[in-house]
Amino acid sequence: MASLLQRLFKIGQSEAHAVVDKMEDPIKMTEQGIRDLKKDLTTAMQSLAEVKSLAIRLKKQADDAAKGAADYERKAMLLLQKAQEGQLDPAEAERLAMEALGKKKELEARAAQLLQDHQAQHNMATQLQTKVDNLKNQITTYENELITLKARAKTAKSMRKINQQLAKVDSSGTLATLERMKQKVQEEESLAQAYGELATTGGGLDTKIDQALAASTPAPDTAAELEALKKKMGLGGA
Repeated sequence: MASLLQRLFKIGQSEAHAVVDKMEDPIKMTEQGIRDLKKDLTTAMQSLAEVKSLAIRLKKQADDAAKGAADYERKAMLLLQKAQEGQLDPAEAERLAMEALGKKKELEARAAQLLQDHQAQHNMATQLQTKVDNLKNQITTYENELITLKARAKTAKSMRKINQQLAKVDSSGTLATLERMKQKVQEEESLAQAYGELATTGGGLDTKIDQALAASTPAPDTAAELEALKKKMGLGGA
């Protein structure tokens, strides 16, 4: 019983696969696959644009922080210079200069972190760019293959129709019918030739008499020769 159920299950499975194969159109499936890849490409390009944009912003912020650090260093130097020239109280100038140097240190650290973040985003953008390029090439390849597949499918369909027609000619006995027609025509031609010969050699009593008379009457130029030959042979004349 189990063996029977297994066989029935395999038969049903194979019929199900056959139905699925008939339902699946490879051209339509390829077209859908290309559409899906193009959606993925659009998403990937959006992600690439966002990552590049973030990398650009981080680089600008890092540059701004580096410029700010350099500006605070310049200000600290000016404070010390003014104190040296007696324009500022030395103690106050040094205090302000130290605060400026503290700001410089903060901005330098910020610039370093921003540069590190920028580099990470730049590397990610490079990887995404490679994937986008590969996806573009893949789509182009599939589109070219789809063009070839469509042409092959069209040719195969035409060949299948032609072969089906040729198979139908053999199966329907068309060739045998043509042979019978050829034999019939040959028979008709033979009959026509026979009747033609009868028309030439046959005929009624009058025709036969006329033919005999025509054959027994010698031509005028040979009548004298015929009589001379009879005398020579000792045959009496009429």
